[in-house]
Amino acid sequence: MAGLAESRPHIELADVSKHFGAVRALDSVSLTVARGSIHALVGENGAGKSTLGRIVAGVFAPDGGRVLLDGEEIVLRSPREALERGVAAIAQELNVVPQLSVADNVFLGTEPRRGGFVARRALRRRYRELASSAGFELPAAAPAGRLRPGEQQQVEILRALSRNAELIVMDEPTASLSRDETARLHGIVRALARDGRTVLLVSHFLREVLELADTVTVLRDGQVVRTSPAAQETEDSLIQAMLGRPLTSAFPDRREPAADAPPALTVSDLRAPGIDGVSFTVRRGEIVGLAGLVGAGRTELARAIFGAERVQSGEVVLGDGRSPSGGPRGSLRSGLAMIPESRKEQGLLLERSVTENVTLASLPEVSRYGFVRRRAERRRAREILDRADVRAASYGARMGSLSGGNQQKVLFARMLLCGPAMLIADEPTRGVDVGAKRAIYDLLVTLAGEGMGVLVISSELEEVLGLAHRVLVMRAGRITGELTGDQMTESAVLAAAFAA
Repeated sequence: MAGLAESRPHIELADVSKHFGAVRALDSVSLTVARGSIHALVGENGAGKSTLGRIVAGVFAPDGGRVLLDGEEIVLRSPREALERGVAAIAQELNVVPQLSVADNVFLGTEPRRGGFVARRALRRRYRELASSAGFELPAAAPAGRLRPGEQQQVEILRALSRNAELIVMDEPTASLSRDETARLHGIVRALARDGRTVLLVSHFLREVLELADTVTVLRDGQVVRTSPAAQETEDSLIQAMLGRPLTSAFPDRREPAADAPPALTVSDLRAPGIDGVSFTVRRGEIVGLAGLVGAGRTELARAIFGAERVQSGEVVLGDGRSPSGGPRGSLRSGLAMIPESRKEQGLLLERSVTENVTLASLPEVSRYGFVRRRAERRRAREILDRADVRAASYGARMGSLSGGNQQKVLFARMLLCGPAMLIADEPTRGVDVGAKRAIYDLLVTLAGEGMGVLVISSELEEVLGLAHRVLVMRAGRITGELTGDQMTESAVLAAAFAA
């Protein structure tokens, strides 16, 4: 944890409320954050923690209550106005300008100028100094849109650090980072607190919260459950406060697939960009975990199998003997579905309704003569959304109004509506709270129990080991280890991930 925080408040919220239509996001929330502290907000998706963070950062204005900064009541009308008062934010959803370089994104709006033009040499020098101090190794000239999600997250972090803000709101800052990148970020957060800056941390990772935070506030249904020193909390105590009940186990019991279960997916000597001769099989009723470091080729492999990337050679065969063709649409027709790594960039239409998002991949089944039959669409969507335990004010609500966990469940509902025999789930619980995680785990185990083959890709080793019957480990585009039974340990996965 950071050093002792100053006792005087940096920011205070008094009876703050916020509604979005009929949805009550915050209900008379009062909170005091000490200057120089790391103060964490935890709760299920929809508990109100991100909304609270956005009010502090000037993204949302409260409907009622007061916000005080250093004892002075303020009204923040925009993030720019918040930044002028020393408050910066790192958003949960990545927010880079893809066409601009890394350095341009970091200093967007604050570029050094000379004669009305951007002083490129000064910009590069400032970027090198900032990136070096943060421990990040991103090339200044690289287009931000070509970076992986974890690298784009680093751009967001560097942008906030470049503003020299006194109060930094970090909403799920490590959700897309590798273990090494996360450790570096933790060092940065501790250093910020030691320098007297304040960090308001919104995180689903309870272990991270307990390691970093001085103080933890638990939210449930838009209200504060309690605020307490992090040293007095445990993962179990936080989970019980978040859910209102104890969670007996993080992972459901798995049903072992039949010894003679036929294959649901067979990959033979597959070669594609970033993939170097990969072969493996997933049986019906089996959950296979795919582990590895960032850049090992896991997502590239999933996209090649699904037809979203060009395959140079090799073969993908489904359980019925067919090789899917025609890209993702052909894969879906063949019974192969995929949950993408980034729901915002690759999965959802946030401005369309929940129902429209669910039926997007199954429109021929709810259409006639080129027109969508809305009644049939709503009926089909309702059935599958109920099964996926999606919770929304209504299924006609805008997709972007749902919490991250419910958005993720909508992706599962869309794929299930296609009736697949094989499912690839790439980072299935990224940005999802502990309660929604368990619901997704239950769904994956249930699907496997019904005979579906499941390939799970996750950067969380605990998740891979807790779900999978068997673990494949990748490095540099190749499978370097296959672990079963008692071999499935974190140390064994890491040894294979670092194998030469």
